[in-house]
Amino acid sequence: MVELRLAPAPARVLRSTRVAVRNLTVVADIGIHAHEMSRRQPLVIAVELHTEGVDADAIESTVDYRAIAAAAEALGDMRIALIETFAERLAARCLAMPGVLAAAVTVDKPNALPPALASVTVELRRET
Repeated sequence: MVELRLAPAPARVLRSTRVAVRNLTVVADIGIHAHEMSRRQPLVIAVELHTEGVDADAIESTVDYRAIAAAAEALGDMRIALIETFAERLAARCLAMPGVLAAAVTVDKPNALPPALASVTVELRRET
């Protein structure tokens, strides 16, 4: 007969939650070329946030998706040259949200290199 033993329970359970917003389209004042200076163009954004976890079944215990979208839309209204800068600024704004431990932001610029897609990902992590 085989004897089964239960593994000891971990001393502490670490919990985290990933909050994501994908395919968020923002029309932005972005670009470095002369033909980009006079027209706004679409960016397709994906944001993934690592949070401390949800303590209650309430929006106050997590990140509100609308806050992420609002931060991206506010950046779209600013003149920014590079999608790298856009991604960095959005990641920093997300990292400043309560409970966010890390932020990864991918920005796609569909019209940058037709028929290809220009893309950049920036990751920021809170030091512990």
